[in-house]
Amino acid sequence: MDAQRSIRRQISCVGIGLHSGNKVNLTLKPAPADYGIRFRRTDLGDLEVPATVHNLAGIQLATGLSRNEVSVETVEHLLAALVSTGIDNVIVELNSPEVPIMDGSAAPFIYLINEAGVKRLQAPRKYLKIVRPIAMSRGDKRIALFPSDHFKVTYSISYDHPLLRHQARTLRITEESFVEDIAPARTFTFLKDVEMLRQNGLALGGSLENAIVLGETGVLNNALRYEDEFVRHKILDAIGDLALVGYPVIGHLVAHRAGHALHTEFAAKILEETHAWRLVESPSDLIVPAAAGLKGVAPRLAN
Repeated sequence: MDAQRSIRRQISCVGIGLHSGNKVNLTLKPAPADYGIRFRRTDLGDLEVPATVHNLAGIQLATGLSRNEVSVETVEHLLAALVSTGIDNVIVELNSPEVPIMDGSAAPFIYLINEAGVKRLQAPRKYLKIVRPIAMSRGDKRIALFPSDHFKVTYSISYDHPLLRHQARTLRITEESFVEDIAPARTFTFLKDVEMLRQNGLALGGSLENAIVLGETGVLNNALRYEDEFVRHKILDAIGDLALVGYPVIGHLVAHRAGHALHTEFAAKILEETHAWRLVESPSDLIVPAAAGLKGVAPRLAN
């Protein structure tokens, strides 16, 4: 049986909220089968918001969730790490409305999951298998899902910048390929936009330690982790946003100049297009071995 999974033990870390600039304590806790991924605000009496498209909040440079009196922002990097390592059920406790940005990638969250360990649960995992194409476009931004025997992403980006005229990558997403090729890719921004963001109360916790910053002629950080780190990070974002459908997806995701707003609008459209997919259990061609010794950037662990 391709079983659902949770983490084996709870683990905590501390970090900074990208937009708030506030210190955040984050704890991952084991959860039972069919619980899903839920964010719990310890500063609001343990109110929870499940990580589903039904709880999408305003998307402003990051993905946010809200239900009743509880909200949480910047969830996409953590969600990408969880779903790509096969974690179906987990409680994410926060004492702040924002998931910490860590180093701007998903690698620190991979480290946490590795340290916590993985536990198989006595319930089968269900996959959302695409059987007919689903597509959406907004101006020159496009995103689509096509039938495939596995989860694959093709992403392309283009900006009016010497380093980012065009980048594209196609990758079959497995636990191993995500850990090696996608998780370390960091979020990025343009120096010309930083001051405007801060005047609007955003990116208050941003720095060269947690984002790639592009000046007019090059990268202000010392070095890129990959030559095409920018498009790899867009793939990371798309994986995290697509996690909000609530099931691992079997299909080929193709996106051009998309982004959080289109990713999440598309995730909601997927669930509406019930003729285009079916739920399947434990397809044998999707069982991939867990990546031996998951790698990641060690975050600062909480005491």
